[in-house]
Amino acid sequence: MTMRLILTQEVGGLGSPGDVIEVKNGYGRNYLLPQGFAMKATRGAEKQIETLQRTRAAREVRTLEEAKSVAGQLGALTVTLTARAGDGGRLFGSVTTTDIVDAVSAAGGPELDRRRVELHGSIKSTGKHTVTVRIHPEVAAEVSLDVVAS
Repeated sequence: MTMRLILTQEVGGLGSPGDVIEVKNGYGRNYLLPQGFAMKATRGAEKQIETLQRTRAAREVRTLEEAKSVAGQLGALTVTLTARAGDGGRLFGSVTTTDIVDAVSAAGGPELDRRRVELHGSIKSTGKHTVTVRIHPEVAAEVSLDVVAS
């Protein structure tokens, strides 16, 4: 069984706000609706969505230019993150997306949403790592991350 929902926030792998999606009942009922990521698709809600999509389409043209400039800023930035590490450069725990967002801000970069940071596996050692930040559905930036022991 599936249910029709309208996304109110961006959800990775599903879509952007205003998209009408069909998901399994359990996923919608137990995750998307309680978290506030979606609302049930009714006739009244679908009319609201049309206006949301029109305003989003107008806004995306502007934000695509902004996203490209932010991607340029992030590409030129070298972010250093300090973490507790043991012998051999192995970290106590791992680097989280929140740690990365804080380190980018501390390095003078733009404010980022931690949900837009994509880790390719967990970062559990010191050294150089590359992290992808999905700024816009069409624009992604690579951030060079240097993890050093404290």
